[in-house]
Amino acid sequence: MRLTLQSSRSLPLSPFGGPAHPGPPRTERHPVVSHPIPPSRHMATEAAAWATVLVRRHLVYAMVPVPTGQWLVQQVPNGPVQLLHGPASVIDLAATIQRQLRTARPDSR
Repeated sequence: MRLTLQSSRSLPLSPFGGPAHPGPPRTERHPVVSHPIPPSRHMATEAAAWATVLVRRHLVYAMVPVPTGQWLVQQVPNGPVQLLHGPASVIDLAATIQRQLRTARPDSR
């Protein structure tokens, strides 16, 4: 005599060959969550973007990052080279230049 297990509801098999966990099938997937950029890397990226803008707009002559995280800045050709101690200093310089530009132009409001 042969014994067979008959069930009114058959369970699907898991990838490992055993019965899968009973329950409703999952139709939705969790969205891929991007990992936030660490603050230091984010600030370095923002500083590089500001450096590009300042040089392209001819507001400074040259800005070059140094492997130590510092920046070399030259305001005018043949002028002295200034050493900025990190990305926060680059962002501060960009803010200072913006303030100078805003106060130098007449109020057009």
